[in-house]
Amino acid sequence: METATDATPYYRLGPDMVLQAVDSTGLLTDGRLLALNSYENRVYQVGIEQGAPLVAKFYRPERWSDDQLMEEHEFSLELANAEIPVIAPMVIGGATLFRHADFRFALFRRQGGHPPELEDRDTLQWLGRFIGRIHAVGRSRPFACRPALTPDRFGNDSIQTLREDGWLPSHLHEAFDTLTRDLIESVQRLWAEAGDVGRIRLHGDCHPGNLLWRDGPFFVDMDDCQSGPAIQDLWMLLSGEPPEMARQLGDVLEGYGQFCDFDFRELLLIEALRTLRMLHYAAWLARRWEDPAFPIAFPWFDSPRYWENLVLDLREQAAAMQEPALALPG
Repeated sequence: METATDATPYYRLGPDMVLQAVDSTGLLTDGRLLALNSYENRVYQVGIEQGAPLVAKFYRPERWSDDQLMEEHEFSLELANAEIPVIAPMVIGGATLFRHADFRFALFRRQGGHPPELEDRDTLQWLGRFIGRIHAVGRSRPFACRPALTPDRFGNDSIQTLREDGWLPSHLHEAFDTLTRDLIESVQRLWAEAGDVGRIRLHGDCHPGNLLWRDGPFFVDMDDCQSGPAIQDLWMLLSGEPPEMARQLGDVLEGYGQFCDFDFRELLLIEALRTLRMLHYAAWLARRWEDPAFPIAFPWFDSPRYWENLVLDLREQAAAMQEPALALPG
């Protein structure tokens, strides 16, 4: 039997197969199908006879084990059962993870909404309250199978991918090697200065694109849930110059502190985490480049200008990590 490969993981996942997969759960599709914006996985809005459309997520083969996917689902359901507005997978016949023709998939209710207004103080406090509740649940027990966010996994592994796969233009080799060595040293220094900060279950990718707002927030896409410091779920809500980010974080933590204690030593990790995310993102694109969807969606990645700009941005991060940690107002 033909199977998906790393280069073309979804080559057999056509419209008919998507509908057949959803039908295999006992639901009855009505033929309506809309591909939604997603690259790591494939996500579709699927029409259902005598019901509202659902969202079907087909997981990238080989990325996560069944146990890791089930931990994601169990964490999402645990949060939803605590009345936290996380869009958790649907439970059908006692199952949340389904298989069809070698593909694993889950179904979710469709949730409309718009991006949150992150300049609004009430919105930031509201988000802080719910993230605090997520973390209160996340602290109750650890993940057994999901990975942890560490400088080695997000930093060293990413750098190794970019070096070994030949992405860097030759004129940037020396600058990139020197720069990334200094970056990792700074990241590890800040990690050490922060001390023994907690490692809890996180959303893991809590950026504005994974937040929907409709009379309040909804948290979507737990695909990157992992263990790590609490600040990982907070810093991506911040933007602008340091004084503005400090004000925003103060608003978030005002809500957060109503449900979960925050370790202020973690403020040392904000720029380290930003640096790791930049490296991890570049490595993610490199690792997925053989998937035909990626050159179409990210044509600039395979150009010298991208790598020159990345080196400049990382130099800014090297300087940012030498600055004092973000200080909250008051």
